[in-house]
Amino acid sequence: MHFSLRHLFTKCTILMMSPWAYAQSAQAPMEVRVCPVPQFAQLGSKVIIDDPDVIQILSKRSSIEKDQFAIFEGGVTLINKDKKISAQKLEINRNTAVLNAQGNIHFQNDAIDIFAQQLKASESSQSTTLSGTDYHLKGSLGHGKAGELSVSDDGRLTLSDSSFTTCYGETPDWQISASEINISAKDNKGEAFNAVIELFDVPVFYLPYISFPVTDERKSGFLYPVIGSSNKSGLEIETPYYLNIAENMDATITPRYMSKRGTQLLTEFRYLSGEQTGKFDVEYLNKDDEITTNDDARYLWRFQHVGNFSENFRAYADYTSISDDAYLVDIGSKHYNSNDAYLYQIGELAYFGETWNATVKVQDFEVIGNHNQSYKTVPQIEINNYQDLPFWNGKFELYSELSRFKSNDQTQAQADRFHLEAGMSFPIYTPAWFFNSEFKLLQTNYKQERLENSPELERHVSRTLPKVRFHGGINLERETTLFNTAFTQTIEPQLQYLYIPDREQDNIGLYDTTILQDDYAGLFRDKRFSGLDRIAEANQYSWGLTSRLLDKSNVERMRFSLGRIVYLNDTNFEINDNGTNVDESSLAADIFVRANSQWQFSSNIQYNTDLDITRQSQANIDYHFTETDLLQLTHRYTKDLSDVTLEQLSLLSSVRLNKDWHFVSRVTQDLKRRRSLETLAGFQYENCCWGIRFAYQRHINSSIDELGTFNDNRDEFDSGFVVQFVIKGLSGQKTTLNTQDMFNSSIFGYKRPYYLNN
Repeated sequence: MHFSLRHLFTKCTILMMSPWAYAQSAQAPMEVRVCPVPQFAQLGSKVIIDDPDVIQILSKRSSIEKDQFAIFEGGVTLINKDKKISAQKLEINRNTAVLNAQGNIHFQNDAIDIFAQQLKASESSQSTTLSGTDYHLKGSLGHGKAGELSVSDDGRLTLSDSSFTTCYGETPDWQISASEINISAKDNKGEAFNAVIELFDVPVFYLPYISFPVTDERKSGFLYPVIGSSNKSGLEIETPYYLNIAENMDATITPRYMSKRGTQLLTEFRYLSGEQTGKFDVEYLNKDDEITTNDDARYLWRFQHVGNFSENFRAYADYTSISDDAYLVDIGSKHYNSNDAYLYQIGELAYFGETWNATVKVQDFEVIGNHNQSYKTVPQIEINNYQDLPFWNGKFELYSELSRFKSNDQTQAQADRFHLEAGMSFPIYTPAWFFNSEFKLLQTNYKQERLENSPELERHVSRTLPKVRFHGGINLERETTLFNTAFTQTIEPQLQYLYIPDREQDNIGLYDTTILQDDYAGLFRDKRFSGLDRIAEANQYSWGLTSRLLDKSNVERMRFSLGRIVYLNDTNFEINDNGTNVDESSLAADIFVRANSQWQFSSNIQYNTDLDITRQSQANIDYHFTETDLLQLTHRYTKDLSDVTLEQLSLLSSVRLNKDWHFVSRVTQDLKRRRSLETLAGFQYENCCWGIRFAYQRHINSSIDELGTFNDNRDEFDSGFVVQFVIKGLSGQKTTLNTQDMFNSSIFGYKRPYYLNN
């Protein structure tokens, strides 16, 4: 702080104030609450003179001696630019340009509030020195004490015999004590020399020098370590270092020590330029000590980018590659689950116009293990066009696609596919009913190559199919009373007819096509396959009925849907793993019940009426204590998933034990084989200035052999723990512990009940 005293007695404004007025302007500091940043009253807020050269002084009494000494007493407030001082007594010496203040001193500027017993400001040194201080950084939880504190003219602080912490209370949970601490809010930098880190008033660590940020802005430096273990990798320690490269670029470099495997380097680089954003991740282990037969490095790298070049153009890229098939199972990665069979490799450029859009895409999948090789598209070009028709609110729709399918497997066929789909639709929508009719013609041409191992395929195939679709529904509602509560009940029947003639398609390879689920929403799709290699014959109608109960706030309290596809033709086929066709008729239902803000139930089922079997079902019960505290019980059943029937029961909990402690757990059982799949338990403590998390996980061990075969040893489990400790206020970013992170690290994760059916 620097006072210009040259015109002190010619341009100084002295204001006499009543005791009542002073009491209103100089309020005591607000009571410090646990986590909110403390706010202090603005000194001299009622005095406004727009002249930076004027020093304003408010006091009850004042006197001037020999035109050299000015003394102000009784609730003194001095205001100069952004600096303000309140004290019981203030003395100014014009000859030496020195200001002294005594008694209940409060110094305030844009960066700090300081409470002290004595204050001395000198024009020659351009600084202000305070003794016996308590200081609070504005906009931050950072605060502390100092035997002596100096404030320079540019706002830099030098503290002697000092401390720094973000914790409040008589004994801070943690603090840094040092012989000297320098703080610059402008540079977002704090430095401590001969520092001792104290936990609960107990010295635990000595550092000759430490640097730390003093605001929530980004700053280069070490982040908090993560300690964990697993049977496969042993003790694991991660020590991330954050590098703030520029305003729009940063990186995180993390050495990861694994006692069984060695030291791995994890790097993440992020960038932002206009509407372009992306990141590049590399995980690299030079030599895996667990593998004695191979000295090759093990790695994973991934590049992701999303960007808009204008209002019309968008680019997207996501490319991942790994060194070997067993990488995810052995070492693991935050990017993919250990059970994933494919890695994404996609690049896309899209154009969006008012009546048409186009996409150029190249796509590949890196196959892990001995799964079937996937086709890559190099490229795939899609063009859509929409035009309004001058009659019946009609629309003309044109979709075209040109795709080149290639495979690294020399035994697999390859193909060029051109597809053109044109037609008209006549949609009618009103609040009470809707009806949509579609008339389209689908033309697909194939040029297939490398057919030596696929004699059933033909080199040139042309397929022309008409498609007719009618889909309508009615929305009915009435007022009703249930359990002495008024509701609005809806009845929403809908009916769809779909016709596509039968065409021989066994002479076409499967390049990007698989069967879709027949859930309730799927009953009213116009196709049964995700790709174009198979277009199922359809002479069928689908019926469905949905009923809802809405409370007086229009919140859905219950929903029940039931529907079925009725086939009028003789054969309907789907793609099985062995390529055979089967007849099938589908019945689907789902239900959702919100008993109140705490209890929720959801369930869905897909039932094959021809074979009298359940293909898939799921039931879920949620109980929410609060928005973040819940219990969730889930039952899943899937028949013939890769020739295996799955039936699982999972119990998940996330419970806040008190304001600081949180407990999460998950237990998943395989009911078919009567075994545990996964057990997860974690405790988390967090207050406004620090937090700690401990989690334990145990799940079935998996491995991939040299032939790429996944092996699940059902009698062997991989178990381990994770410990994470954070000190808030010593990181350049807002740091908090999120219990969702623990669920994300588990096999199944967590989803809210209304997302479970996706």
